[in-house]
Amino acid sequence: MDVEILARIQFAFTVAFHYIYPPLSIGLGLLMVIFEASYIRTKDDTYHKLAKFWTKIFALTFGIGVVTGIVMEFEFGTNWATYSRYVGDVFGSALAAEGIFAFALESGFLGVLLFGWNRVKPWVHLVATIGVFLGSMFSAVWIVVANSWQQTPAGYHIVGEGMEARAEITDFWAMVFNPSSVDRLTHVWLGAFLSGAFLVLSVHAYYLLRNRYVELSKTAFRIALIVALVFSLGQLLTGHHSADGVSVNQPAKLAAMEGHYENESPADLYLFGWVDQGEETVHGLGIPGGLSFLLAQDFDHPVKGLRDFAKEDRPTQVNAIFQFYHIMVFIGTLLILLSVVGIFMLKKERIFKMRWLLWIFVFAAILPQIANQAGWFTAEMGRQPWVVYGLLRTSDALSVAVSANQVLFSLIMFFLIYLLLFLLFVYLLNKKIKNGPYSEDDSDDDRPHTREITEVLTGKY
Repeated sequence: MDVEILARIQFAFTVAFHYIYPPLSIGLGLLMVIFEASYIRTKDDTYHKLAKFWTKIFALTFGIGVVTGIVMEFEFGTNWATYSRYVGDVFGSALAAEGIFAFALESGFLGVLLFGWNRVKPWVHLVATIGVFLGSMFSAVWIVVANSWQQTPAGYHIVGEGMEARAEITDFWAMVFNPSSVDRLTHVWLGAFLSGAFLVLSVHAYYLLRNRYVELSKTAFRIALIVALVFSLGQLLTGHHSADGVSVNQPAKLAAMEGHYENESPADLYLFGWVDQGEETVHGLGIPGGLSFLLAQDFDHPVKGLRDFAKEDRPTQVNAIFQFYHIMVFIGTLLILLSVVGIFMLKKERIFKMRWLLWIFVFAAILPQIANQAGWFTAEMGRQPWVVYGLLRTSDALSVAVSANQVLFSLIMFFLIYLLLFLLFVYLLNKKIKNGPYSEDDSDDDRPHTREITEVLTGKY
């Protein structure tokens, strides 16, 4: 297989696997802050137990997220040396800012968060929880800024020529607030909040079905459901605004997302379908002029189609982009529906008697994860054939010395190691969920959990 394809598959695999965990960490961080703040405000021990329980699960996701994220930085140097030289100054500043503004904040408070139970005052522990939560959010800021610069470069100039060319920052804040960074960041944040909220909903729906920790689970379920409703609706708005930005800054990507080929003509909005790239048509159910209306509130508004671009400048996998995009939209709509139905059924606690609906929430935890992955694949595949949009082609960004056999071998090794890590994560997560927030034989158990958290982080649990 071609070295470029193998290198892209390897990077896509490692990023997709890593991206399971940071959204959970960010989303659980928000819920932990809510639980702990509620405990300090009400002195209700229910919130205290919830905060402790979800801190242990946060520690698990955070630990594996850190380990799996390191690999990607090495891949820049091994497989994508030309790319690394080209964007090194831009990425260097963004990653340095992440270390200063995110990792320092996160690591500074992490010890207090994990080991400070019954050792510091409650308000001090809350400050530590907020610090870790903000650190995880700031970390996302700089990663998304760096990636968004690849999508919509700004605040730079090119130094050198040919293979020695590289981008240098001329305006740091123009680079940070490039045309797509704010839209993409808010979309990523809200997706993360939904990941955390639906994991909490899933676990506590499971407890309710098993008649375990009933009152505690009802409390957690109500809070998580409100979070899910707010941010699922917010995700609809950020998604629409992000699509508007794509139509201006990356029109070829938008055309691929909707399978729109016609030159400067009204564009249909497809609910589902299949793109025939050979015939350059879409077979499916669509709303005539629907995309035009969403972009300009005019069903006859012309939208650039893929035929407006040279074939070598079009995304290469149009049908895959189309499918990933529509999976993301479908799941986003489903999350809104689930949240609205759940809130409506909270009246008189009817939802806690509807076993079929609780079972749906148990399995719904996977939906935000699929949507996050589908959205990422849409964004990255839609940028092709550019690794830096309009400036550096993916085919020109590879390392000259690396061979296909080397990439294939490392891909297989990464797959085996990451599979082992994922199985370990599932095993430990399942064990923590089965053990529950406290011993059911002694509901007032308030022992420190530092030993358990240490064992999770060291893999000795």
